[in-house]
Amino acid sequence: MEHKTMKIITTDYNSDIYWRENIVPITPVGSMNIINVYPEITGQEIEGFGGAFTESSGYNYAGLDPKAKAQFLQAYFTPEGLNYQLGRTHINSCDFALSNYAAVSDEADREFKTFTLEREKEYILPLIKDALQRCGNELKFILTPWSPPAFMKTNGEMNNGGRLKAEHQSTWARYIARYIKEMQAQGLDIQYLTVQNEPAAVQTWDSCCFSAEEEMEFVRDYLGPTLESQGLSSVKILIWDHNKEVVYERASTILADRKAASYIYGIAVHWYTGDHFEGLSLVKDQYPDKQIFFTEGCIEFSRFKDDQIGNAEMYAHDMIGDFNHGLSAFLDWNLLLDANGGPNHAKNYCAAPIICTSDKSRIEKKLSYYYIGHFSRYIQKGARNIAFTKYCSEVEVTAFQNPDGQRVLVLLNRCQRNLPVTIREQARGADLTLQPNTIATICY
Repeated sequence: MEHKTMKIITTDYNSDIYWRENIVPITPVGSMNIINVYPEITGQEIEGFGGAFTESSGYNYAGLDPKAKAQFLQAYFTPEGLNYQLGRTHINSCDFALSNYAAVSDEADREFKTFTLEREKEYILPLIKDALQRCGNELKFILTPWSPPAFMKTNGEMNNGGRLKAEHQSTWARYIARYIKEMQAQGLDIQYLTVQNEPAAVQTWDSCCFSAEEEMEFVRDYLGPTLESQGLSSVKILIWDHNKEVVYERASTILADRKAASYIYGIAVHWYTGDHFEGLSLVKDQYPDKQIFFTEGCIEFSRFKDDQIGNAEMYAHDMIGDFNHGLSAFLDWNLLLDANGGPNHAKNYCAAPIICTSDKSRIEKKLSYYYIGHFSRYIQKGARNIAFTKYCSEVEVTAFQNPDGQRVLVLLNRCQRNLPVTIREQARGADLTLQPNTIATICY
């Protein structure tokens, strides 16, 4: 290893010090407390980091004063902030919208003559366009439906689950294609599409159920061919878009059909039922040509208390585990919520890395914001996950090599004691001590 110095970036919540950089020399090292790095052994390529442009986030953003808006945009969409390159937004409404809505509500309108982005133009698109301007149009987008219009569903409403009516499978596929084109016309680079948000969940908000067989058949017979026929083959389809505990079962059922698999780019996952990192490895081992995206996770107020360190560590622990088991992209949930965790038309409130004060005069960055930054600021698009070994289970580690050859390691200590660590590559490296409940990023 010819490198002479190593950069160590740390965050100390107790001292209000975030992303503090320290340069240390690289010297010969011993054999104790070692984290070995093997950049010649590579895994998946990283496609980026991002968050969700929901109507709720757009509504909160619209109410900010100009100074707070500028701070928000810099916080997410510049290299000095989280350096986000990906965005997710919803087709029709989701729970983090002001109410249910759809671009077409008239069952008789099979040609979509009444199609409108009126709701998107009020809050979502202004936020997206400001973000695009701030980052030089570098954002790539994932579109996700929570529910088809009510008339296409078996229960006759957008909420409370239900299923897509058999006679509307072609209609819904054409609707999705139309939505993609309309959003492209607004200046969005639509790179990805998930088939259905949380297709195994009956929610009191916008939701629609698909079995694995139904999702496979919809992709194979309707969605894939429709995108192809309408010149949208470049939009990459992701299946599942739900929790990790059954990701292998879901993926193996759908991908067993060769025609369906030919349309599918990858699998999207959430975190709400626990780690299940091994499920990602099972998918990656069996289907190495398919990518795995994390598309949603948040701290739900119904389940978790306002514990800044615990919440931030939840993010870092999940990101480390996911990346070590094949993840290619990480997208957080809402970009901006109010102090109550909304608005949300179903009262399904949650935390966000940035919130706005009740008077909308300023924004506040939570500790989770800085923990996400330990990954997104330093791991570049095109980086490769690389191999490592570590001396103990208490220190959590993930490692990457950026396209320019820079190594990036993220280390997490969730313990109540100091953890000594020596970063080592080819018998040389540097020593550091991870303080209790801290995170560190190492670059060299």
